[in-house]
Amino acid sequence: MKHQRHFDTQAAQREAVQIWKMIVDLDRTVQLLNCDIVTEEELAGISDRSHTGLSDSSRMLAARRDNLRDTVTELERRLSNLDQLSRSLN
Repeated sequence: MKHQRHFDTQAAQREAVQIWKMIVDLDRTVQLLNCDIVTEEELAGISDRSHTGLSDSSRMLAARRDNLRDTVTELERRLSNLDQLSRSLN
């Protein structure tokens, strides 16, 4: 039975590392999207997201960024669950 616990802990640790890598990559993408959004807003001279003159491109970039943020939040929740599982196995 001890071998099974060791395996479960290793699997959880590998998954945690993969999740951290995804979070780092997604955070980097969010930062790039933020820069692109600011550039689009500066070009249009509009920073109000509800303004009808805001470009479709800016709206799509913002929607993509928001979706990625939601994904990061979910990955962080999953990581927390893995941490709790790992602690309970030890």
